[in-house]
Amino acid sequence: MPTDLPADPALASAVLEIESHVGREGWDQPARLYALVETAALVEQEPALAAMMEIDGPGDEGSFTPIEQDGLPPGQQLEEALESIVWPPSVAGCAAVVERLVLPPDADAQIPEDPAEAEKFAREHPQRQEVRIVAGATRAGAAYCALRLRAHDDEQSVVDGTDLVPGLLHLLHATLEQVPLADEPGGSTDESEGTE
Repeated sequence: MPTDLPADPALASAVLEIESHVGREGWDQPARLYALVETAALVEQEPALAAMMEIDGPGDEGSFTPIEQDGLPPGQQLEEALESIVWPPSVAGCAAVVERLVLPPDADAQIPEDPAEAEKFAREHPQRQEVRIVAGATRAGAAYCALRLRAHDDEQSVVDGTDLVPGLLHLLHATLEQVPLADEPGGSTDESEGTE
């Protein structure tokens, strides 16, 4: 995954649009997943869907339209779900939204090994911070992230950049690099996995 690429303005715009949209709905939301499709291609290939989304033109050259996907299976973590997702070729990128607890660096050595105990430790830590992460990636290798702390819940306090959550970005890129089963010899012809 390239990390030295400059920010892709279209991806940055899509990530910030998603962050703003989700931010208006408040906290304590489940993880979300979006397909990013080229707006011009959406208008041309899916005019009814574009009209329903009130998109009446191709928009800026190279812009992306985020399309929210169905919810994740109950009880499944976003990171786990991403390991089994393969996007069809019509999807130019993807973005994920997830809320997490973050602790100060000096707490790392105290985190228990057991996942359940580690979660309890994080939830009870007096210096914990709740953060909403929006991360996006494209097939071209671009990446962009936006982070909002619950303690600073306003659009002016959103932190954004190209490589703020490398682990999540790696998982998103991997979903775009895999070959759909339809492209493999003897594979399925169903290209709908990972999209609505």
